[in-house]
Amino acid sequence: IMVDSVYRTRSLGVGATGLKDQYADGRAARVWQSYIGDTSTRTAHYRHWMKDLLKSYGVDTVLDVACGTGIDSIVLLEEGFSVTSIDASDKMLKHALKTRWQRRKEEAFDKWVIEEGNWLALEQSEMEIPGSGFDAVVCLGNSFPHLPDFRGDQADQKLALSNFYNILKPGGILLIDHRNYDEIIKTGKLSQSKNIYYNSKDTLLRDIQTSVLYVNGKPTMVTLDYIIGAEDCTYNTDETCDSSRKEPDSSKFRLSYYPHQVDNFTELLHDTFGGDAKHEIFGDFKPYEMESSEPPFFFIHVIQKPLSNK
Repeated sequence: IMVDSVYRTRSLGVGATGLKDQYADGRAARVWQSYIGDTSTRTAHYRHWMKDLLKSYGVDTVLDVACGTGIDSIVLLEEGFSVTSIDASDKMLKHALKTRWQRRKEEAFDKWVIEEGNWLALEQSEMEIPGSGFDAVVCLGNSFPHLPDFRGDQADQKLALSNFYNILKPGGILLIDHRNYDEIIKTGKLSQSKNIYYNSKDTLLRDIQTSVLYVNGKPTMVTLDYIIGAEDCTYNTDETCDSSRKEPDSSKFRLSYYPHQVDNFTELLHDTFGGDAKHEIFGDFKPYEMESSEPPFFFIHVIQKPLSNK
């Protein structure tokens, strides 16, 4: 693992076996909530798109493998799906667990299953897999690129996708996205315009500094340094706010991603699901057109597990 001052990429916390937790200090999870903004505003961009898509495939049971603070799982629950949620970061899951408790009188939330776990060791998770598998696996919010490729062979990415495939029922679908890393690599920076996921008006975010790491001429890591304004207080270890101790004027935290380019990621999906698997690509939740004048911020892939073995 790289640990130099420029490309130190993971925090020291470990959320679950096999995958380091970049949100282990707790602050990143709080700032992320601020960066996302009002969750109803965020999800309004794609709530109906996601519901209609899942319903068109006859989906009932959903595994959200990148639950985070629970944003997408909450949408799915509100739309009537049966949801199981996992995440490698216990700090992120605290927010989801809090929401489940606050809304426990609603039947859907009372039945909401939340577990700590990660993509490289799904067989070690305590979650129950329904029947022949889940109707859908959802991995949104640029979550999959958090998984690094230190060996240069994408073995961990292939393992994770294989695990997703194995817990899907025949005919089930994987809904997975990533940033437009083609554009980031081309321009050398991340566009900071508000987009389909991040649209807060009150964010503490002041700047995002972008670094692209090349190994043997190949982009292998994108590192984003988020420059954060001061919070009104310092948080104690139990997540309570101490207003008598204000944080410095600004600070930063760092997140690193494997830069999946759309063609390469398509090939990766087809290696797992088979070249004949039904596969659709969307740009910012609209059918993707390669010749579009405006590059999308995100690519969303929908790929179906064949009814018979590939």
